[in-house]
Amino acid sequence: MTAPERPLSRGVITRYAIGSLGTGGFATLPGLVLVFYMTDTLGVTALAAGLVVTAAKVWDVVIDPWIGEHSDRALARTGSRRTWMRVGALALPIGFVLTFAVPAGLGSAASGVWVFLAFLATATAFSLFQVPYIALPAELTPDYDARTRLLSWRVVVLSLAILLFGAGGPVLRRMGGDDEAVGYLVMAVVAGLVIGAGMLVAVTTAPRGLPGVEAPRLGIRSAYAEGFAALRRSAPFRTLLATFVLQGLATGVMLAGANYVAVWVLHSEDALTLLFVALIAPAVLCAPLWSRISRRTGKERAFQWASLLFALAALSLVGMIWAPGAWVYLPVALAGAAYAGMQTLPMAMLPDVISHDAREHGESRAGSFGGVWTAGETAGMALGATVLTIVLAMTGYLESTGSTVVEQPAAAVAGIAVSFSALPALLVFLSLVPLARYSLRRHDIVADAASAAPGDTSAGTPPTPAASAEPAGPAPANDPQETV
Repeated sequence: MTAPERPLSRGVITRYAIGSLGTGGFATLPGLVLVFYMTDTLGVTALAAGLVVTAAKVWDVVIDPWIGEHSDRALARTGSRRTWMRVGALALPIGFVLTFAVPAGLGSAASGVWVFLAFLATATAFSLFQVPYIALPAELTPDYDARTRLLSWRVVVLSLAILLFGAGGPVLRRMGGDDEAVGYLVMAVVAGLVIGAGMLVAVTTAPRGLPGVEAPRLGIRSAYAEGFAALRRSAPFRTLLATFVLQGLATGVMLAGANYVAVWVLHSEDALTLLFVALIAPAVLCAPLWSRISRRTGKERAFQWASLLFALAALSLVGMIWAPGAWVYLPVALAGAAYAGMQTLPMAMLPDVISHDAREHGESRAGSFGGVWTAGETAGMALGATVLTIVLAMTGYLESTGSTVVEQPAAAVAGIAVSFSALPALLVFLSLVPLARYSLRRHDIVADAASAAPGDTSAGTPPTPAASAEPAGPAPANDPQETV
């Protein structure tokens, strides 16, 4: 079943976008500082730190399809996906604080176990929110361009969140002074509260419908079967997911390596803040621009252009090996402009894939699609950190504890630079191969929306022809058009 029809108002766009304070914060801060926290504060080896992060993320990959199927079942039973989203939003800040609250005096092995268990719980809470959150755009509007507008403003907030947490996290961390453990804990408390608040705001955008019938309870095997069935029957979903996973791996490697680049290549912790400003400021400005480009060229072509620009900008950063300096901020800014498109466009294409599948097969499985998508995104980002730690281990990176000062070998510094440049560039170039096979075009989605008669629930979205007439930008959340 679907929720009752309602327009895609500015209030919905604003509050859905605010949810990316949570998703952006959780995607950024652990990827940026968690491996560095374990290797340079807790004394955990680089490879073990990577395995800790990866193992927690693998758990996410395992449970995401199950959460997606159960989110679909909750929608059928209650008319809304809100309950699971709310539980995740409330639980995540607690787990996040515990991740960085390792008791003093624990050995490196015990500290690694503590971080693993706490981060495992945090990642579970994130999935409870993220999977239904990803499914919502397919249910909020059937309009091809309105979906891009909705997701472009989400990416604006996502980019601001990356800047807020990426640049602000290290500032908060330094508030602990010489005691790095206290600094990390302060950072975790503040960040956890902001993440949870953003998620709770987004919960209010989930449509509410009349309770339906009790859906049959499915075991985890059946839940996986639903997700794999979506992959088998939808070629556009397979190609889009493959592209997004490869690009998630590329950005995961760069995100995990940024702190190392600042300290060991550019020789300044302040450089981390400057890297994020250079990356995110263009992304904030360019997300609406990619939305306009997609209206002229189609989402898939605009996505190809954004990916190519990102790959070329990343590749140019190889020069850091021989000539590190302020020049790196220019290609980073170009990568940031491209990153806005690499986030906006595939997320706007996903609801097109979901609604097209629903029209072809007669039933919306947005939660199952969202579960597989989130699992793929999580796997890509997690493996990015793992790939970095493998490079660090292979090039002889030296771990340290507390304020101990070490001198890194030249091979390790070069490995860090390559992980931030040539490696992600190669992955994004590879992602263009499956993207070239993506088959859905604007006319397919317009035809899907046109064929959905009033009251038809097979498309998985309420018929909202007024959606495209709504203004393009965010407005205050108490929009008078909206009743929540």
